[in-house]
Amino acid sequence: MSLAEKIKVLIVDDQVTSRLLLSDALTQLGFKQITAAGDGEQGMKIMNEQPHHLVISDFNMPKMDGLGLLHAVRSNPATKKAAFIILTAQGDRALVQKAAQLGANNVLAKPFTIEKMKAAIEAVFGALK
Repeated sequence: MSLAEKIKVLIVDDQVTSRLLLSDALTQLGFKQITAAGDGEQGMKIMNEQPHHLVISDFNMPKMDGLGLLHAVRSNPATKKAAFIILTAQGDRALVQKAAQLGANNVLAKPFTIEKMKAAIEAVFGALK
């Protein structure tokens, strides 16, 4: 069993298309345990009920944005060790710095390629195969 097959991934994005693209990319990389949430509040509810190893969250979402979700995940003893990758279409240095301050493991720019996503995940977990 590859490392990718063992990692439980939570995708959090308010755009259905983005969730489908992320899920498809993760499946192509060998991930099998993928859950999706439509906003940060729903994402945190899922993390509280069933902690995942990796959260890939969009930054810009209603209710609770990606940084709010990152802060909530890092503040909870049960979820604080989860790897967290922020997705953003904004090449905003301040956002990247804020994400790093809050404990993001990586920031991935939209639109992403499967290779860039793989590199972002492997930077956190090591080789997936």
